[in-house]
Amino acid sequence: MAAKIVCVVGPTACGKTTLGVLLAKKFSGEVVSADSMQIYKGLAISTAKPTAEEMMGVPHHMIDFLEPDQPFSVADYVRMARNCIA
Repeated sequence: MAAKIVCVVGPTACGKTTLGVLLAKKFSGEVVSADSMQIYKGLAISTAKPTAEEMMGVPHHMIDFLEPDQPFSVADYVRMARNCIA
């Protein structure tokens, strides 16, 4: 059977991080962020990046890896996210 992907979506501050982490723990999964601003380093406050405590030991991907002045496209995101999921 093919692996399943669960997507948690919703408005800011509705509890997506907590739900995503709890689902990842329940299903032995990991979190791949799709937040367009959380990819950038140094923007933790303005993007509400999860803290280590909020991550509860669950691996998170696609967060805090790119300098704000570096170009990045949706095609770049798709390629990198697919690698994380694989």
